[in-house]
Amino acid sequence: MALHLSLLLLLLIFDRLSAVRHVSVQTGGSITFPCHYDLNHINHVKYWCKGLGWDVCLYVVRTDHPKSSGKTSISDDINKRIFTVTMTDLTSWDSNTYRCVVEINRGPDIMIQWFYLSVTPGTPELYVEQQEVTGVEGRSITVCCYYSNSGDMKWCRMGGNCVSGFSGTLNGTSVTLTRTSDANNRKVLTVTMSGLKMENTDWYWCRVGELEMPVHITVSQQTATQRTSKMTSTTQDPTPQQPSASPTAEPVQTDNTSQGAEGNMEEVHQRSVKVLLISLGMLVVVTAGILVTWKMWRRHKDNKAKDQITNNSVSADPEQDITYSTVTHTRETAPQQQDPFPEADDDVTYSTVSLQHKTQLKGQTKSAEPDDNVVYSSLALQVTTQQRAAAAQ
Repeated sequence: MALHLSLLLLLLIFDRLSAVRHVSVQTGGSITFPCHYDLNHINHVKYWCKGLGWDVCLYVVRTDHPKSSGKTSISDDINKRIFTVTMTDLTSWDSNTYRCVVEINRGPDIMIQWFYLSVTPGTPELYVEQQEVTGVEGRSITVCCYYSNSGDMKWCRMGGNCVSGFSGTLNGTSVTLTRTSDANNRKVLTVTMSGLKMENTDWYWCRVGELEMPVHITVSQQTATQRTSKMTSTTQDPTPQQPSASPTAEPVQTDNTSQGAEGNMEEVHQRSVKVLLISLGMLVVVTAGILVTWKMWRRHKDNKAKDQITNNSVSADPEQDITYSTVTHTRETAPQQQDPFPEADDDVTYSTVSLQHKTQLKGQTKSAEPDDNVVYSSLALQVTTQQRAAAAQ
């Protein structure tokens, strides 16, 4: 009887030890631990203690008071029946065994989960860049688990089943595991969950060997824009490629909330703004060109009108004949001739008119046109001898 009790006790101890989750974090980093409890313990106080045994497990933080203590905080989600503990600014002194415990009044407390936290100054053997990943219903998400240790690789839901190997399903959602190496020669276990559902929101564990790392997946509902974008992408590509399950395949990048319809709409909006700005710029340039051309035409027209007015005022009509008259007074010295006129007392002026072209007086006149016919007149004044004698008396 005593032997059977000893074996039962050893089995219980082994089961408890096998349930310890080993987590590795770099110095200065932070980590969040999830603890899932039973429905009957919703209204109970939960706490986080440090130490290997019950007799040396010291309180670190409690849900009743205070809810935060130094660099450690605790929160309780009674709807999902999960309380979480977050530790920040970790040092080597924080390396220890921790427990999630539900306090029972008038009875022994119930330990939910053991954690062994290892804080290392170098790169942890198993880590993720983000513990919180958000996806959209019907879409897919990708989680990259970086590891340097060896052992079986699994993707498990907290309190549920696990997917190992290359592919499987969790609660009706397709899960693919791909082992690759990145550009920095880090070994990567890429987990892809496709066809997300709202009920996939939960805590999951990325497990390699004996090390584990908790990751929280949040699935949000699709918006109307996202549904339209999905229908458009499905129409354009009715046969999407399935991610490869080969161990040497490259990591498969799938879209998430940061790459959705909002990003496409924003890109379309930016393109529309650019097109509008370019069109306005071209319109301004064309308008300026038209104005400059119009002003130059008006200026040319005004200058031409002024030139015509000047030419009309200076130049004579090319079809009009111009008559020039030259009058000279000369005194008669020739022999007296018979006066052809009956009047003796009058001085008689004689005028001789001769027609000459302008080409004959080229040096005298410069304003007439080359084709004008010009009439010139010579007028000579002659006084008879009789008239001079009468004037002398």
